[in-house]
Amino acid sequence: MSVRKSCSFTLTSSALGATNMGLLRDELLKSIWHAFTALDVDQSGKVSKSQLKVRDNFDILEFNNVCWTLCFKKNINMSHLLISNDDAFKVWCIFNFLSEDRYPLVIITEEIEYFLRKLMEAMGGIWNQERFDDYKLMLNRKQQCPSAWELIELVGMGHFSKGMNRQTLSMGISEVFQELILDVLRQGYMMKKGHKRKNWTERWFVLGPNSMSYYVSEDLTDKKGEILLDRNCCVESLPDKEGKKCLFIVKCSDKSFEISASDKKRKQEWIQAIQTCIQLLRLGLPSPHREARLRRRELRQKQQAEKGELEERMRLLQIANENKHRQLESMTKKLEEAVATATLEEQRRKQTQTDLQDRYRTDLEREKMVRQQMEEQVAQKSSELEQYLQRVRELEDMYHRLEDALEDERQARQDEETMRKLQTRLLEEESAKRAELEQIHLQQQRAISQTQAEKQELENDRLAKEMVLQAAMLQLESLERERHGALEQYEEVRMKLEQAANKTKSWKDKVAKHEGLVRLIQPGDKGPQRMTNWGPAAFTDTELDLRKKSWQERKNHNQSSQ
Repeated sequence: MSVRKSCSFTLTSSALGATNMGLLRDELLKSIWHAFTALDVDQSGKVSKSQLKVRDNFDILEFNNVCWTLCFKKNINMSHLLISNDDAFKVWCIFNFLSEDRYPLVIITEEIEYFLRKLMEAMGGIWNQERFDDYKLMLNRKQQCPSAWELIELVGMGHFSKGMNRQTLSMGISEVFQELILDVLRQGYMMKKGHKRKNWTERWFVLGPNSMSYYVSEDLTDKKGEILLDRNCCVESLPDKEGKKCLFIVKCSDKSFEISASDKKRKQEWIQAIQTCIQLLRLGLPSPHREARLRRRELRQKQQAEKGELEERMRLLQIANENKHRQLESMTKKLEEAVATATLEEQRRKQTQTDLQDRYRTDLEREKMVRQQMEEQVAQKSSELEQYLQRVRELEDMYHRLEDALEDERQARQDEETMRKLQTRLLEEESAKRAELEQIHLQQQRAISQTQAEKQELENDRLAKEMVLQAAMLQLESLERERHGALEQYEEVRMKLEQAANKTKSWKDKVAKHEGLVRLIQPGDKGPQRMTNWGPAAFTDTELDLRKKSWQERKNHNQSSQ
């Protein structure tokens, strides 16, 4: 039993599970094509079923790795390359992602430039356009596009990464692989607030098209959780609090996640990346680089269609021009034949006229008429020839106008590129303005925080004054109780004085009766008593009431002002 390689490959839903078949089918077919090509040793287009295995649990990376293991040893020697087997596998997966959907698989120069530019950007290198133009000329001379193994050798030989060490090249390949193949839109360390203990922990976050996973470290071995994104999610910036800065929150339907970035720039980049994912989910679009690949392919197809249409028009014009030339040559040939015939006829006529001049005078007149008719025909043929020449000139003029139209189209494309660069600059200025507005917003937040701190300080001062006032009230109540006790003592003393005065008066009357003019010295008038809880002192009861009333008014005034 055998399976033909040329048949169309299909994957059942049981093999793919929850994988999106619409987006991954073409990419999986490319990996399968590599594997079947490697297994087809005798190039008969057939592969034995014993060489194929059916796996129950489908994983796209594992599937690609299996296909890579089947085909790479038969197509490339890794000993002389600067990259490892794992890096070569990643370049192979990137080739399958960027290659054209036709077999045998090749990658065009535009996609090679896209991949190499991304690789140089990931490594922090400088793009050398002249070197790539030389490589493009070499491909044009060969008149064929590179295969996966040629692309691996191009990267592994370090032709475009001279000056970069192996580790930098490997890290650049891994970053491009994660972005294009694993759909990693952004990754990095950030602080996350817990839901139960409310503590802050550093996590390694990985943002995908529809989820945001976080791990203990960047080796992705210990996954701690996942934030599932949908069209109802949103992300918002938060003011600084709890000693944490650069805060933002991701709100989902079931819970929210508070996250702290390392600086303002990374905070804004994470917010924009998450908003882009949510917007793509709302619009039902694929990841950005997949959408960009589709746009590039559509643009190439449109340009090829326009080029084919233009070539078809040029071919039709060339055919029409050739037909006109053939008609013109035919008419010229007929005219020459007519002239030759007329010359022969003239010679015959002259010979006949010489021999039969006297005999055929009437025939001579007839010949003159025939000659006139022939001259008219020659004039008519000349006019037709002039018309055909005029048509040829019109065709040449039309060809020149077509060249002018092509030049106008090229200029329009240059103008479109200029407008695109202008739009890019405007977007950068808009981003700078947004950053400036964010700085102003943060300054406002700091001013609000300072005002709140001053308000808190005034509140603490007011509370302290109220505590002092309460202590004074307690002391005043104690003074009131002591004053009442002093008043009671004063009443007792006054009663004793009255009793003593009565005794003195009685004694004075007795002395007056017995001794006549003898008069005792009596005590003078007493002024108002000044009482405190220690006896006679600083102020009277009336003054105490006045001071208490003034103190109560000041207290009410302070409370109303606060």
